[in-house]
Parts: sequence; structure tokens; C-alpha cells
Amino acid sequence: MRAPIHLPPQPVKKSKRRPSRLLRFLGFMFATGIIVFLAGSAIGGYLLWNVSRDLPDYDSLAKYEPPVMTRIHAHDGSLMAEFAREKRIFVPINTVPKLVIGAFLSAEDKRFYEHGGLDFYGMGRAGIKFIERKLTGRGALQGASTITQQVAKNFLLTRDQTVERKLKEAILSIRLEKAYPKDKILELYLNQIDLGYGGYGVAAAGLNYFGKELDQLTIEEAAYLAVLPKAPYGYHPFRQKVKATDRRNWVIDRMMENGYVTAEQGKAAKAKDLAVNFRPLGTQIYAAEYFAEEVRRTLVAMYGEDGLYGKSEWIASGDNRVNGGLSVRTTLDPQLQRAARRALLDGLVSFDRDKGWRGPVQKIDAAGDWGIALGTIEVPADMQPWRLGVVIGGDGRKATVGLRPARQGDGKVVTEREAVEIPYDEIKWANKKPSKQPGVGDVLTVGDVIWVAPKDPNNIQGVWSLMQVPEVGGGLVAMDPHTGRVHAVVGGFSFAASQFDRALQARRQPGSSFKPLVYAAALDNGYKPTSIVLDAPYCKEQRNGEEWCPKNYEGDKSYGPQTLRHGIEKSRNQMTVRLADDLGMPIIVDYAKRFGVYDDMLPVLSMSLGAGETTLLRMVTAYSAFANGGKQVRATLIDRIQDRWGRTVWRHDDRDCAACRTAKMTDEPDLPDARRQIIDPHTAYQMTAIMEGVVQRGTGTRVKEILPNVPIAGKTGTTNEEKDAWFVGYTNDLVVGVFLGYDTPRPMGKGRTGGQFASPIVGNFMKMVLNDKKAVPFRQPPGIKNVRVNSKTGVKASADDKDTMWEFFKPYEEPDDAYAVIGVTTEGGSNFVTQEEQRQGQTRMLSSGRGLN
Repeated sequence: MRAPIHLPPQPVKKSKRRPSRLLRFLGFMFATGIIVFLAGSAIGGYLLWNVSRDLPDYDSLAKYEPPVMTRIHAHDGSLMAEFAREKRIFVPINTVPKLVIGAFLSAEDKRFYEHGGLDFYGMGRAGIKFIERKLTGRGALQGASTITQQVAKNFLLTRDQTVERKLKEAILSIRLEKAYPKDKILELYLNQIDLGYGGYGVAAAGLNYFGKELDQLTIEEAAYLAVLPKAPYGYHPFRQKVKATDRRNWVIDRMMENGYVTAEQGKAAKAKDLAVNFRPLGTQIYAAEYFAEEVRRTLVAMYGEDGLYGKSEWIASGDNRVNGGLSVRTTLDPQLQRAARRALLDGLVSFDRDKGWRGPVQKIDAAGDWGIALGTIEVPADMQPWRLGVVIGGDGRKATVGLRPARQGDGKVVTEREAVEIPYDEIKWANKKPSKQPGVGDVLTVGDVIWVAPKDPNNIQGVWSLMQVPEVGGGLVAMDPHTGRVHAVVGGFSFAASQFDRALQARRQPGSSFKPLVYAAALDNGYKPTSIVLDAPYCKEQRNGEEWCPKNYEGDKSYGPQTLRHGIEKSRNQMTVRLADDLGMPIIVDYAKRFGVYDDMLPVLSMSLGAGETTLLRMVTAYSAFANGGKQVRATLIDRIQDRWGRTVWRHDDRDCAACRTAKMTDEPDLPDARRQIIDPHTAYQMTAIMEGVVQRGTGTRVKEILPNVPIAGKTGTTNEEKDAWFVGYTNDLVVGVFLGYDTPRPMGKGRTGGQFASPIVGNFMKMVLNDKKAVPFRQPPGIKNVRVNSKTGVKASADDKDTMWEFFKPYEEPDDAYAVIGVTTEGGSNFVTQEEQRQGQTRMLSSGRGLN
């Protein structure tokens, strides 16, 4: 029997345990997550790379030059006008008050100085608010964009609501934070943001809404400005006042939380009304609209529209002529400008009243709500202190007139009614055919819409007058004769009604106001003030073969031999033509060009009577040479132009003053006189003395009636059929010209001459501006001689002469012992007449009567 076989013990096989499903799931998710992470990272990296590769160059922000306003100032520095596509005043961050900075940080990004461009805490808070709003329908959505993100969007990106744009914004924000200090980013933001109604940046907005500089803003005002970036037009201070006030108060609460104001200050600010005072657009100085518009046209001609207004986007450029921001110092004198407007308007009204009443503006139902009815009638914005009204009652001796309601800054009509009474004495000018018992009813009836105005400009008396908008147009220019600086321009009755400038743009015939240039040419070429010219019928064959026979203003009346002085004082047409023919038209053409009246004048005799067309500004500039001793000046409305950095880029006075740039200068520098001498200074004074006679005893005596003791020289002008009426007058240091005429030339009526209607306007203007100044005689140049002569013949006065006057001669001139008559010869062939013959012929030499006025 075999022994049993003993096998070695076999290891017991343990049964394999399968991993749990949870572990398998977790492993799968882990692997999937890694794959997704890697894939997402790759995709995200690719997207970031793709988005980043065409990001704009943020380095250009270091050269930030925003489009800023061009600002126009009067000669005294007061702001006259602003021009811009985007009204902006750039302010460095270190000049922005902490109160303003605190308001904007509290409203937009309170953690601005803590985050690195993206506010993740704010993003989380905004996300929670979004979910809460979706789930409950309650709560307000909050934005999460930082100020840095807004800078990136506003400067470098579009406003498209796309994922790509948001990614670019985030990337740029982080890079901006690394590239620029926080203060630089905040400076960019505060100067670029749109704050509504044309105001860009905080400085312009402060002026726009409150008329204040930044350092003058109160807590509630700064808080309201900080409301506007979120919705510049959604928090209107009038139309959405409650909403705007609530949002303003919310900003004040945040300012208290962030420690920018105390609780007491915040509480007091919240209690205040939202009192916005929109600064009106356009010209800021009263009555300077025509002046400002001419400056605007000049700047556009010099620098183009982009140079004046700035481009609509910011640029990185150093070219001061590209993007606005000019500072322009003009020659405007606000005091003279106000006086000029008043004088011209009073003159136009006087002329128009003389033509008669044309009836009411229109008729409405005065029994209804006349305040609303009047409020719907559009009126020019620059009619103050005139008011539109409707006759609502009264008796025979007065009319009760309801005034058109005033308007608020947003154009909303104020419904409160206001009424005034007009006595018949202020209406009777319109009553050309009074009844047996004259009264208001002869002119006005209930429902008539009319213009009314205070009798005196300040309405101290409280008396109102019936007014009528003149049909006739006109202009006034006042100038410094020594420099050509224009102090005042009025181009018409209302700039809002018509922007056409009758002073600077209208080309009209100057008529007899051109004659002094003819006589100045004669005096410069051998004639004397006492030279005799025959005033008698005169005919000249024209190029077309027809005869031209000019007449004096009186028609067929002539006055015989007259001195040159009488020819100007009495404005003799026949004398002037005969003198021009004797002198030669080529010489007169040359003088007209020297004086700047015409650039290209036809050498025909009718031009000697002012038949060509020119502007009032040119005539005033020409007369400046008579006032300043024969020097040519260039008219200018601008003294100096500076670019946005304060560098002078243009000056009217272009003389170089090397001594002015030295620190050791103690004496007044001696600058050369660069003005061109266009006539002999003695001739200039002779013409001044003659034209002083125009005011004293000639066609301009209405000026003497207004200013009897002030030395004023000047000349009237009236064209054929009284289509144009002129007067240009001057003192030592001021030249003033006035023109009247219909825009479409037509006769103004017999007797409506420059002496009758234009000269009083100049006189009234000078009375206003010279009232507190000492009267100064005209300055005589060295060598001028005063000699007593017979006032009719111009010969040297004898001891027994009773009709004499002082005449002025050049150093080498003497009055004649006999007179020579231009255009007349004696039987012996000589054109000289003895004193005895002169005395016998005096009865034929009339020195009185009206010439072309």
C-alpha cells in the first residue's frame, strides 16, 4: 500500500473585488475634467490670443488730446462765445476738487483705487443682484464696470454689446492699470465722459448746468453731475426732476458712506432743491451775436472747421490746428457794443415810425386762454426787452396788454399771466388819421397781437410803448482809427431773425460818403481847400455814346462857383464830378484802392459820386486815415489767437519787439510804425477840418444838435432815390459808420437821407460812449497854417471882410489874392479873377442850400 502523497499547501485564491461605481464615476469625471480643462484652456487661450492680437494701441493715451472748445473773449477778457462739436474744457486731475472726485467715485467705482482694473467683488455683487431680480422680480440691477473699463471702452473700443468687446475691455483694463497711474486714468475719464446737452467732461458740465467753475460747485451740484454718466439724458432736471433728485440723493448717501462728506453736510445737501440753471448756448455777451459770427467765419477761413470746432473724436496729435481748443482775444468792447445796438435799434425804429403803422402782428381770440395762444407764436430770441402781447382791454386813453409768457431753460411755457398798460401817448405815433376824439381805438382793438417795450431801457418809469419791428435794415461799425481794431458791430435789428450782416457783408452804394476820397486826392495833388470849382450843369459822354448829366440833390438847382470846402459841406454833385474830371479818374481809382474802399474800381465819372458797391466796414476803415494822420490801417475783429497750450499762433499787431523779451527792459519799448502813409498828414487834417464843417453847418448838423460841444467830423451819403443812407463820423480816437436801407434795395422816400436818419444814430451812439470823456480838439500836424479867408470865395480876407472863417493850409501853401474857377475861363483866356471881379460876382455865388445829403 502506497504511502499517501502529500502535496504542498496551495495558496488560497482570494476573490477579486470590483471597484465601486462611485469610484469609477469620480475617476471618469476627473479625467473628463482634466480633458475639458485642457481643452477649455486651449480654446480660452486661443480666444484670448485671437482677441489680444488686434487690440488698439493704448500707448496713444499718453498723448491724449481731446477735442476742446474754442473760446472767444472780448478785449476785457470776458467770455463772448464758445464753439465746439463737443463742449469740453480739459482740466488736469490735480485741479479737480476732491468733492467732485468723491462724487464720481461714489457713483461709479468706489473701489477704484483698490482694484487692478476689474472689480471681482463688484462683479459678484452684480451677479447676485441679477439672480435676485430674475427669481423674485425685485431689486435693481447693478453695473460692474469700473472706471478703468469705461476708459478702455470710451477711448479704444466700440460700444457694441458683444462678448468679444467685453473680453477686449477686460484685457485692456488690466493693461491700462499696469501702464498708467490711477490719477491718469481718472483724469482721462473725467475729461472724456458725455454728461449730456453737449457737455463733455466735468468742467464743461459744471458750466452747462450751473454756470460755475468746478471749485464753486456745492455738494448737491457735484452729486447731480455724478448721476449723469449712467444716463446723460435720462435724468433731465425738469422733465424727470423727481427721478433725477432721487438719484442725486442716492449719490449723496454714497458720499456719506465713503467719507467724502459728513452726515450733517449730506443731510443739508439732500434737503436742497435740484436747481439747475442751464447756461444758454451761443453768444454770452449781450448784443454781440453779429460780432461773434464774423469771428467764427474768420476762424473757419483760417483753420478750417476741425481747427475751430475740433474733430468729433479724440486724437493723439501735436497739431494745434487740428482739434479745436483755440483761445481767441477779440477787439470787442462790451460797453460800446451795448451802446451800438441801442443806438441802431432806436434809429431803425424812428425811421420805421416815420413811415407809419402797418397793423398788428396777427389777431387771436383774447377771450380764450391768450397766454397759451401767445406762447405758441415763435419770436426771435434776442428781442429783449421787447415783449409780444395781445390787447385784452382798456379804454380810450390806455390799452391793457397781456404779455407773452416767459420760457424756462428747457423751453417749457410758464402759464402765469402778466399784463401791462400802455397810455395813449405811447400809441399815438401810429395814429396817422386820428378821429375827432383821438384814442387807443383808432389804432388797436381787442385781440390784436402787438410788440411792446419799456419806454426806457431799464424800465425805471414802468411805462410801456407800442412798438413795430422795422422793415428797413441797417448796420453800425465802431473802430479805433489808429489800429483798425473794431470795437462794435451791429449787423441788423435781430440776429435771430436774420444772420445776414448789413455792416460787414452787405455791399451797397456809399453815395456821397465816398466824396471825401475825391477831395483828398485833389488836396494831395495841388488843390487847396479854397480852390474854386463851378457848381453848374455838367454832362459827359459815356462809352455807350449817351450823355450822363448828374444833378444836385435839389434837382435842377445849381450854386455857381464854390470852394472845395463848400463842395463837401453841402455835398455838391456837379462840383464833385467836375473836380473828378479835372483831376482825372485814374488818380481817384488809385486813391479808392489805397483807402481800401474798392479793390477794382471802374474809371468812370459816376464812381466819383459813390456809384460802386462796398461795405460799411470798408468805409469806416477808409475814414480812419483821415482821423489818424493819413495812415492805412487793417480792420480786425481779432487781436490774438492762442492754441490749446497757450502759444500765440496769430496776432493782428505783427511787429516784432525784441526788447519786450528781455528781463532788463525798464523803459517803454520804441516800436516802429508799420502803417503805410497813404495821404499827406496835412491833407488828412485839411479833410478833417472840412468834414468838421459838415457837422457844424453842412448836411450833418443833426450830430451837432446832439453833441454841440464835441469836435466831430464826418460825411453824409444818400444814393439815388434814397435807396441807401449813410453817415461816417469820427473823433480823434473813434470812427463810427452807419448804413440804412432795405435788404432788397428800394426807395426809402423823399427826404429820408443820411443827414436826416443815419447821422443822428452816430450822434446818439457817440453821446452814450463819450458822455463822461473830455472833448478833445482834432490834432493838428506840425506845420499846418491857420489863415483867415473869405468864407465864400476862399481868398485871403481883407480888413473890411465880415464873412470870414479860419482855413487850414499846408506849410508851403498860401490863400490866393484872386480866385481861379475850375471849369470857367475869362475872356482873356485866364482862369484867374481879380478881387474886384470877385466882389462883383459874389451875388452869383450862393453858399446855402442842400446838396446830396
